[in-house]
Amino acid sequence: MASLMEDLLEVLHTEDEEYQKLIALSEKKTEALVSADVQNIQEIAQQEQDIVEVIQRCEKKCDEVIQDMGIVLGRDMQEITVAGLIDMLEKQPEEQKKLQEAYDNLLATARLMKTSNEKNKLLVDQALEMVEFDLTLFRSLRTAPETANYSKDATSASPVKGTGRFDQKQ
Repeated sequence: MASLMEDLLEVLHTEDEEYQKLIALSEKKTEALVSADVQNIQEIAQQEQDIVEVIQRCEKKCDEVIQDMGIVLGRDMQEITVAGLIDMLEKQPEEQKKLQEAYDNLLATARLMKTSNEKNKLLVDQALEMVEFDLTLFRSLRTAPETANYSKDATSASPVKGTGRFDQKQ
């Protein structure tokens, strides 16, 4: 059981480190979103995808370790959680403390990640609203009514006429 506990602590620590890397990238992404640097956003997205793959492997390894712990403890894997393991380790305070710290660190990192993602989501939503506003503005300019725009010879003298850049027939 001791080696399984070490494996679990190692996996939780690695997962926390990978989430820390994601947070750093998320901060860079915020800067790229603010400056509308599409190329940088694409590069960051690829880096994030690589880190997410590592995190998924960590989660799979964590599930395997918990499943092995379940076998040793005679419990179903579905019943075992990290918080439950912390409670089970009350007779081993040193191991309990290590697991509690790893768990708390991972939760704190996850909260930071969530906050950063929410901030970036807000920036993306605002950028989309601006694009939508611009498109609506262009459409309205193209289809502006031709009222009260007459020349000296009483013909229509609309300043906005002709075709726009966008082909609406597609």
